[in-house]
Amino acid sequence: MATVSSAAVPLQRAVWLRPKYLLFAFIALMVAYVLRHNESFLVNASDSEWAHIHPFRWYLLPHGLMGACALLLGPLQFSDRLRQRFTKLHRVIGRFYVAGVFIGAPLGLYIQYYEERMGGTRSFSLAAGTDAALWMLTTAIAMFFILKGKVQQHRQWMSRSYAVAIVFLEVRVVSGVLGFDESVTAGETIVWMCVAFSLLFADIVLQWQDFARTRSVAARAQTASR
Repeated sequence: MATVSSAAVPLQRAVWLRPKYLLFAFIALMVAYVLRHNESFLVNASDSEWAHIHPFRWYLLPHGLMGACALLLGPLQFSDRLRQRFTKLHRVIGRFYVAGVFIGAPLGLYIQYYEERMGGTRSFSLAAGTDAALWMLTTAIAMFFILKGKVQQHRQWMSRSYAVAIVFLEVRVVSGVLGFDESVTAGETIVWMCVAFSLLFADIVLQWQDFARTRSVAARAQTASR
């Protein structure tokens, strides 16, 4: 009994140290940083940012709510336990995520286009449009596969969709940490870089998962043969 008990503890710790959980912990840190560094005006009525967003506030409100919905609910879709034990809840959360994408993304693009009238650049709008298009396209492909019953492909494209979603966080974290908040040129470059690397990063994660899964199966087969 003592041998079984001592073996269970390292196994339980190993589960909590899975790369997936570490990745989502890092995303949570990015959320905390962005809320503190970029969105603190939400709790400060005298912040000058309110005057800036006033002309498009009624577009920004649903954009922000739906975008936050997608960002916060997205990680729940990658929970194996939730998907297996609470299948209906998994589907409901998925619908909320999809709604967040197809409402938040077009509104974000429109807001960026609106800001052109306030001195924004067309090239920045193109960057925002590319990000929005990729987010909606990857989500639409994920929806297509789950409607066809292709669960594995659905999960892969949902991973790509969420990788594009967190570009919102990555741009603000990189700009803030490097001190480029006030540089339009640097900000636009960072957007393009984060958009370009988002799908690459997602595919690296997916390939690593496949590699780890294959290695685990091979190890179990080798153990069984002994």
